Amino acid sequence: MKHLQVAVGIIRNSQRQIFLAQRSATAYMASMWEFPGGKIEAGETPLEALKRELREETDITVLNAVPYESFDHTYDDLKVSLYFFIVEEWQGEPYGREGQPSRWVAQADLIAEDFPPANVGIVARLRAEA
Repeated sequence: MKHLQVAVGIIRNSQRQIFLAQRSATAYMASMWEFPGGKIEAGETPLEALKRELREETDITVLNAVPYESFDHTYDDLKVSLYFFIVEEWQGEPYGREGQPSRWVAQADLIAEDFPPANVGIVARLRAEA
């Protein structure tokens, strides 16, 4: 079974809105909303991968990222180790740099069904803390 390690940024502004990006129509779990991030490359720490991925995907420079939660999730054909960070300090204005739709959503208004199954617990935790 394939095993991916992924760094994920929960980009949250001062109004407690969270930046989301939509997965491409051709991607695994197509058209679902997600917290930006991506695969941790060989030799990278989760934090290094997070900073690189958010620069590539959203064009922001992460100034501070706080570890939030990490866990493994297993799909039928894939095991994913997820490393979530809260990002509240950055430079730039995030947008879908790769052409993907993006939006800001109030933390209390996140909907678990809009996300891949691995994110359901994180969405519930964020809503409870809103």
